[in-house]
Amino acid sequence: MIRYLTRSQIDLFKYDNCILESRSSRVYGYSWYLDAVCDTWHALVLDDYNAVMPLPIRVKYGVNYIYQAPWIQQLGLFSHKKIESKLFEDFIQKIPKKFKLIDMMLNTSNNFSIKHVKPRYNFILPLENNSYQVLLKGYSKGRKSSVKQAQKFGLKIKKTTSAKAIIELFRENKGEDLQKSAQDYLALQRLVNQGQFLRKTLIYEVFNSNDKLLGGAIFLIDEHRITNLFSALNNLGREKQAMSFLVDFIIKYYAGQPFVLDFEGSMITKIASFYKSFGAIKETYFQYKKWQLF
Repeated sequence: MIRYLTRSQIDLFKYDNCILESRSSRVYGYSWYLDAVCDTWHALVLDDYNAVMPLPIRVKYGVNYIYQAPWIQQLGLFSHKKIESKLFEDFIQKIPKKFKLIDMMLNTSNNFSIKHVKPRYNFILPLENNSYQVLLKGYSKGRKSSVKQAQKFGLKIKKTTSAKAIIELFRENKGEDLQKSAQDYLALQRLVNQGQFLRKTLIYEVFNSNDKLLGGAIFLIDEHRITNLFSALNNLGREKQAMSFLVDFIIKYYAGQPFVLDFEGSMITKIASFYKSFGAIKETYFQYKKWQLF
């Protein structure tokens, strides 16, 4: 039986364990992650948490709807078993009709030929059972050259506990283009803080030889994946290949370990080409968008 549960009714231990054991486990699905970035969230639960579908919810102008919360790439239906389209549609039917819009990004296990979906793309790099030398062979010729350039520039990577400098760097260089709201940045900071409390946040900054900040990135690490949550770069960082240097550092450090490096995107051709140049594999997930007006 599929039940609709509010946040307070959910058994968080069972819920999070379902996310952990899911075939397409994603850090975005955990209760602590949703608590950090959603206005509020409820969930659909099958039997004794054999499958779950988290539902970020929002009310605007008196209208209830399920929305794509900031800093979440993939949600949808999670289960340790193979998910058939019939089960997915059964879950969708259990979403209360008071929600006039359903707008969610599905995970890669929710790969169905159904109505109301459109494809989106992500790039991943499996690190397990691969040495750095093997992974390096997958780099494009241009990316290998960029990493060598960065090394010649004498760039330095520092691990830190504060995301403030990276977030501010992003706002200064990309903030106007992407038009993130103040609430989105507050949600990001809550997410970073909670991730640090759970020891799941990795923050790295890249500096030049004069200790000038060039860029940085925030990663989230769980039992399965290292997710590239957020990154920033200034013009000098682009010139000095700071992001190539940082991504190569992550690949080198975690090579051979039981993780997938999740680049988290992108639909933007230039960014997708950058990720692909590290030998990353393209994967498809879907956006589901449906109006429930009647």
